[in-house]
Amino acid sequence: MSKRDYYDILGLSKSASAADIKKAYRSKARELHPDRNKDNPNAENQFKEAGEAYDILKDPEKKAAYDRFGHAAFESGTGASAGQRHGHQHGDFSSAFSDVFDDLFGDIMGRGHGGDMRRRSVRGSDLRYNQDITLEEAYNGIRNKTISVTASVACDHCNGTGAEGGAEPTICPTCSGMGKVRAQQGFFTVERTCPTCSGLGHIIKDHCKHCHGQGRVNKTRSLNVNIPAGVETGTRIRLSGEGEAGMRGGPSGDLYVFINVIPHKIFERVESNIFCTVPVSITKAALGGEIEVPTIDGGRSRVRIPPGSQTGRQMRLRAKGMPAIRKSFMGDMIIDLAVETPVNLTGRQKELLKEFEKLSKDNNPESTSFFKSVKGFWESMKS
Repeated sequence: MSKRDYYDILGLSKSASAADIKKAYRSKARELHPDRNKDNPNAENQFKEAGEAYDILKDPEKKAAYDRFGHAAFESGTGASAGQRHGHQHGDFSSAFSDVFDDLFGDIMGRGHGGDMRRRSVRGSDLRYNQDITLEEAYNGIRNKTISVTASVACDHCNGTGAEGGAEPTICPTCSGMGKVRAQQGFFTVERTCPTCSGLGHIIKDHCKHCHGQGRVNKTRSLNVNIPAGVETGTRIRLSGEGEAGMRGGPSGDLYVFINVIPHKIFERVESNIFCTVPVSITKAALGGEIEVPTIDGGRSRVRIPPGSQTGRQMRLRAKGMPAIRKSFMGDMIIDLAVETPVNLTGRQKELLKEFEKLSKDNNPESTSFFKSVKGFWESMKS
């Protein structure tokens, strides 16, 4: 039975370009793959037939021989000698299988072959920028905070191509844009990275003098970032496309601004609440009274201390804490009382305190309870 025309198998004309041949083959390979046609007994043969056609037509030299001699180019006689002059063999199933795997799964696996230079472009790396802010800034938020970032950007002189004058790279003549070359060794086809283009599939004849063919240069840029109210240490703000420039026309990475809130001298933040330790005199703690405390918004609040307050007593000021990020919720401010013992007493002050102590035997319930417990402990140890 005569073999079908390779162009008919792929649904192409002889004037089809390399891109057209590749596109038609990918479509046929997906359509005829045996795993997708388990109920079709002819699918496997049709699949191999499409692979055989593609293996011939994708190669410029094989294609030229086929266009001139047809199938006879790879059989006995004149055509065979034409094919052998180019060092090719027909029916290279390992080559076809490699292309099937690359074309069907290369995009998914992050690999690509062929003349489509966009598939070999590389996305730029993401960058991290650490930004210190005060607790007050975290409370209010910052609009248009200016930061300076040094990173690679697309070269202006070559528009990121790496070629002088912005010229487009040319298809590698060794691998015809495939990025790989194959050599037949007995029954096996050995595939290796193209030595001319290092697997890129294209070459740059005249490198850009500014970026030396890299297509990007280092540059310090000033960027504006909006820091929302309520951020805390570890909050990450993403600036899309402001990272490293991509290679070979690939997209830029992202810039991530990591927030670090500097510890405050007065306030301590715990989630959305703010804690403030306030010292009070022993007399105010005993008699009660009012104190004035600062708030994170720069204001002041008067707080009434109940008589007999002890160190560690907490009082809450509602909605005087930190805002929740991008929400209307406000945390609270917690006041921790710290009763302060007076120092550097005068002789008269000492006399008054001693007199006060004599009159205060029944005014220290916690001390009385504690020492009763201690006395009971010692007695139990003796027995």
